[in-house]
Amino acid sequence: MKGKAIKDGIYWVGAIDWNIRDFHGYKTARGTSYNAYLIMDQKKVLVDTVKTTHTEEMLDRIKSIIDPKEIDIVISNHVEMDHSGSLPDIMKIAPDATLITSTNGEKGLAEHYDTSKWNIKAVKSGESINIGKRNINFVHIPMLHWPDSMVCFIPEEKLLLPNDAFGQHLASEYLFNDQNPNDIVMEEASKYYANIVYPFGVQVKKAIDALSNLDIDMIAPGHGVLWRTNISNILRKYSYWANHDNSNKALIIYDSMWGSTEIIANTIKSSFEENDIPVVQRSLKTSHISDIMADILESKYVAIGSPVLNNQVLPSIASLLTYMKGLKPKNKIGFAFGSYGWNPAGIKEIESVMSGLKWDLPLSQIDTKYRPGKDDLVGIKENIDTTIKSVGID
Repeated sequence: MKGKAIKDGIYWVGAIDWNIRDFHGYKTARGTSYNAYLIMDQKKVLVDTVKTTHTEEMLDRIKSIIDPKEIDIVISNHVEMDHSGSLPDIMKIAPDATLITSTNGEKGLAEHYDTSKWNIKAVKSGESINIGKRNINFVHIPMLHWPDSMVCFIPEEKLLLPNDAFGQHLASEYLFNDQNPNDIVMEEASKYYANIVYPFGVQVKKAIDALSNLDIDMIAPGHGVLWRTNISNILRKYSYWANHDNSNKALIIYDSMWGSTEIIANTIKSSFEENDIPVVQRSLKTSHISDIMADILESKYVAIGSPVLNNQVLPSIASLLTYMKGLKPKNKIGFAFGSYGWNPAGIKEIESVMSGLKWDLPLSQIDTKYRPGKDDLVGIKENIDTTIKSVGID
């Protein structure tokens, strides 16, 4: 295992997790990486570590450059264990190293590890340190996505080390974004935002403002590939997502027991298509909720449908609604639909969540008793068509 140079004297010494497929409920079909960086200067600096399961891989990469005992400074940008898990090992190997973190980071680390023997220096936002030829500037970005979150910027290298911001859950043998298919990188970047960063749009905007005056030619995040091209594009995308802007497209999400709710979903889909609105249709039998969140991210119209089971929505829909409530997507036009046997009240659960998220609900719930007939479907289609025309087409 060797470290990989990303700049002259700066190395990626992280680990690639090819096998992980679940990241606390987030489906990571393409694996992930835990990125750590070693800066060789008058002071030897390690920025972040890796998940404890991959400590030896990181140490091997460091050893290909220096003896880990020589590390002078360790920077912890984020306390979450996929980035701090190897800190106890590093601080044991290099006991004289200074550990730099944010003020909230110092508190967080003490709640996860025995830090009593660590030499910790908590820095304020805006502080800098000199390590020789280079300076490292620190900017706090609290709640992006934990209270302790911080970024490092090295002005002499035009290098931003933002930990979880701008990341992707993507394992690749190639380190940089332009060495990988752009559509896959952007797909994973949007999915990452939708499932991790989505609730923190206000904080994202503050972070983008704080970084706007920096001269950046590389972003080296805590997960996934490093950005050395299309930097303005990923910054622009983060601003777009943080503003909860939408494309003029529709998303239909549903589950079905005997096909009735699926028939309604197909009818709603045809309405959008006939109004020249691109539409994606996802069944929860075949699509994971973390993939669906990436669809929700940029969809203007979101229709969610379920049959009623035991006076409630199906468990798959209930799970989606719970997950969605936590991620807080905003600025949507919502439609709740489904079929029922004797009590339509269960479908109200969908409307209740949409209402709680302050979505626009131009139609009351769309439902049919048992299997929808021809007249039911004609009425549903007319209502959707009328609603689309009333809200206007962007």
